[in-house]
Amino acid sequence: MAEADLDVVIRQTAKQQSKSLIAATKARREKLMKLAAGAKGAEARERYKLLAKTTFEQGTAAAKRLQTAADNAADSYARSLRLALAEAAAKQPAEAPKPVKPPTKKSSKKSRPLATKARPQGRA
Repeated sequence: MAEADLDVVIRQTAKQQSKSLIAATKARREKLMKLAAGAKGAEARERYKLLAKTTFEQGTAAAKRLQTAADNAADSYARSLRLALAEAAAKQPAEAPKPVKPPTKKSSKKSRPLATKARPQGRA
């Protein structure tokens, strides 16, 4: 990642964090569903199921917000970098054209192609 753009790094990091957040949310939901399965009363069972459902909804919403915030930050960085490069290019003075040198005289000797001699096929 020596030459990676920072906006790509921001997106990759957010994606990794989002995945780990979703995995933790799923693990918490599974734990609550196990507690619901082991509950003795119907009221406790419903409460654990409701907790599992809201936990998963909250976790996925947080992951989406994290991803959206990272996308916004990456887009903002890329846009500011483009603007800075355009501004720097506009500030550079136009280069003066290089003076054209008059053609130099070349030698009048024509180069001849090298003649290749056919080698006699000798004894092996």
